[in-house]
Amino acid sequence: MSKQTIALDGVVAELFAAINAFDTDAIMGTFADDALVNDVQREFWGKGDIRRWVEREIVGDKVTVEVADAIQHDGLTIVEGVYDGEYDKTGLPDPLVLTNYITVAEDTGKIANLIIIHNRSVQ
Repeated sequence: MSKQTIALDGVVAELFAAINAFDTDAIMGTFADDALVNDVQREFWGKGDIRRWVEREIVGDKVTVEVADAIQHDGLTIVEGVYDGEYDKTGLPDPLVLTNYITVAEDTGKIANLIIIHNRSVQ
């Protein structure tokens, strides 16, 4: 299987632009009402939970994401990003590269699922 890098567009591009602008309302505007975010194996369901996570851990910690790669796979957008910010970096690799698995709801055009994982390389 070969992976082909894509250019981000639409709501996925809007999400990362809003994160890098520290714009809570713009970030929230990318999510469907019943969206799921899973970050560090913690689930945030719906806009209320997601907003609290965004305010505290994304905008609050001034997180930025430099998109390193993005691919499309069977309706899933997979974005590899280099994360930085003012969060506790104790025990984390430098640079911190996380993979974002994103599905967009066909009916709303908004993000339905965002799963953020620190993948380990296979040796």
